[in-house]
Amino acid sequence: MTAPVSPSLLAPVANGLVEDYLNQLGKGQPGTYDAMLDGQGQLRPGWESLLGSLEGMGPTGRLQQHEEIQRLLAENGVIFNMHDETQGRSWRLDPLPWVIDEVQWQALEAGLTQRSRLLTALYNDIYGAKTLFVLGLLPTQELLASPLLLLPCHRSLPNDRAPIGFHGVDVIQDTQGQWRVMSDRLQAPSGTGFALENRILMARALPGMYRNAPLKRLAGFLDLHHRTLIAMAYQHRDNPTLILLTPGPASPRYFEHAYLANYLNIALVEGQDLVVRDTQVWLRTLGGLQPVDVILRHCDDAYCDPLELRGDSQLGVPGLLQAMRSGGVALSNALGVGILEAPVLADYLPALCEHLLGETLLLPNADASTQPASAPIFDSHLQRLEPTTLNLRCFVTRTPASATVNRNAVDEYQVMPGGLAWVGAPGSPSLSSSIVKDVWVTAASPQPHVSQLRQARGPVVATRDGTDLPSRVAESLFWLGRYGERLDTRARLLREALLRLMEYDQDAIADQLLDELLLALDITTLNKDDEHRLQAPLTGFEQKRAALLAQFDDVEPQALQPLFSQLMRNARSVRDHLGDDSWRVVHQLRQRMATFNPSLGASAARRACEGLSAQLAAFFGLCNETMPHHYGWRFMDIGRFLDRVLGLLSLLKLTLNAPHSPGLALWEVVLATTDNFTAYRRRYRSELHPAAILDLLLFDETNPRSVGYMLKRIERQMDRLPGTTSPYRNAERRLLIQANAALHLADIDRLSHLADTPEAQEALEQLLDALIEPLSALSEAISQSHFSHVERPRQLVSMEPDA
Repeated sequence: MTAPVSPSLLAPVANGLVEDYLNQLGKGQPGTYDAMLDGQGQLRPGWESLLGSLEGMGPTGRLQQHEEIQRLLAENGVIFNMHDETQGRSWRLDPLPWVIDEVQWQALEAGLTQRSRLLTALYNDIYGAKTLFVLGLLPTQELLASPLLLLPCHRSLPNDRAPIGFHGVDVIQDTQGQWRVMSDRLQAPSGTGFALENRILMARALPGMYRNAPLKRLAGFLDLHHRTLIAMAYQHRDNPTLILLTPGPASPRYFEHAYLANYLNIALVEGQDLVVRDTQVWLRTLGGLQPVDVILRHCDDAYCDPLELRGDSQLGVPGLLQAMRSGGVALSNALGVGILEAPVLADYLPALCEHLLGETLLLPNADASTQPASAPIFDSHLQRLEPTTLNLRCFVTRTPASATVNRNAVDEYQVMPGGLAWVGAPGSPSLSSSIVKDVWVTAASPQPHVSQLRQARGPVVATRDGTDLPSRVAESLFWLGRYGERLDTRARLLREALLRLMEYDQDAIADQLLDELLLALDITTLNKDDEHRLQAPLTGFEQKRAALLAQFDDVEPQALQPLFSQLMRNARSVRDHLGDDSWRVVHQLRQRMATFNPSLGASAARRACEGLSAQLAAFFGLCNETMPHHYGWRFMDIGRFLDRVLGLLSLLKLTLNAPHSPGLALWEVVLATTDNFTAYRRRYRSELHPAAILDLLLFDETNPRSVGYMLKRIERQMDRLPGTTSPYRNAERRLLIQANAALHLADIDRLSHLADTPEAQEALEQLLDALIEPLSALSEAISQSHFSHVERPRQLVSMEPDA
């Protein structure tokens, strides 16, 4: 950078911000090239209006916009999940985009498309004729020793297909402004979803700045990518089945996988959802096996097929490579492209480009001695711009016209006009950065908006029943319902227990109720440390208090935090099936759970339980209002009410076997826990009659908290599930009939003497057992009928008798 110039020469709209930034560059920042300022200290094209908008907001406005962006990121759940369903690291989206003018971008764009063509030709030779090895243009020994070279992929790609349909390239600018490549991303090129989300959030948080900016839009690129995937289908070209193959919720980029699948309107699946039969890939759905035409894969090569590649992989599909080899399925990028990411190839690319394409390599690779250019980020606390180093991931897609023809043409690939930028040393992983940027490529004039909803280009088969839902997704929704209800039940019991704890030593009945609630919560032991349990009943106020507040820690498997972790694990697995409003409530739940700890006082802990139940009700209420009521929703509903009815039956059984005999006061707790106290009081005023309570909680089919209502609701949902062709009732239907029969045949006259005779208490216990037994087995029966992935054994080799 040349010597700083007088502030009078700077753009007048943002003198303060720019002058301070220029002074920082003059204080020893490395490099002589800056993304915002030229060598004379003047703003480069595209920056002036952007900085003018920031300057016009003032310090308060800039801080508010910064906080709004971070709030939207958090609400939308934009995190890198670090192998834990409840933990993740969110990034900070800088409100100042990285502006790249058309001239710079055109140079980068030409180099990116050339690189895609070069690597396409290189793959075809490495896994085909291998002439480059013979000519000595490749480092033979290093490549043969590399785990990225997959020998089973030799000649595995049909001749009319290109190996690279989608290509990610990480680049930086050096001190001369030259674009240089840090690495290629071909096995699972991620970042498009994050780039799109960044752009959408910028448009929402800074609408005036975004609306008036003459920049190129991103949605058109995603539409082109989608059309290319459709064009890759071998069969069903009018209406092909496209899927996105993800490693699953444990992947750090699972949010993006769900987001991208939802945006492209394709199914998000895991390896266990797929099976290969006769070289065709099939998706396991509730309606049976559905053929898959194209896979947009986000799994590394070696993990995609445990049959021919990495045998210990739990992420892939046995036989996938053979299906690709036989033309049974098309993959966005062919298996084996990982070898093109090998760093050892970098020094050979200039010669390979001359040999394979007859062209000079436009984008050189970065070497250890290259220094990066500087670029500004906005420090919201100091209210100033600061120089830093940026990495940029660009994305290239094959065009639909060339999707099935392996040729080298100038228009074969197109580049996303933008990308994912992050702060960090050159080549540092995006996962390690805490700050990302939107990338604005300037245009001569404002570009038209491209809708996320695309006009259909062919006939569409309307579907409403959800038979195409993967069985794994249905199972996750089922357990989402179960864990949600289980968490709610435990929060309600804790709320009542904490209330009695606050009344401890003031009322003998309250003390007895607390002991009963500790039994209901299965709290009979107290952790002394991580290695030792005191196996004894709890005695004394302090022990009981500590045991109850320990339910707000993450130690006990049935405490609130572990239950919420299971809920989150299943919610993340079906992220693309939940509405945006529902997911915002999930985020609010996660925020609330993050405040839970044993240091809460009894009063604060009780309020926390009330808030937790309210938010769970809001979540499932939104699911009821926004999710299509197809099979997936029905499984979630069955899971909720199955767990709710089992929880109620267990609570009723506790009233019969209460060792501390608190009497009618325990029935009052039952009413409060099931949220039936108001309904009961409206009917029967203030008097408590066990027989009337039993009618409300067992037989009243108009009460959503009664056993009768819940059995009818489960039955209604099960009647609408996909069934078998067998004329006989399946296991889950028989179990439900058994439970209904027990309830309908109950001797109500005998039960009405519950407060007077032991015979009535015995009858109630028998009834509860008769209900609990089949309903406890119902979950396993549903899993076996609808979620089981057990395959029938097939004879692969014909057996002939000995001669």
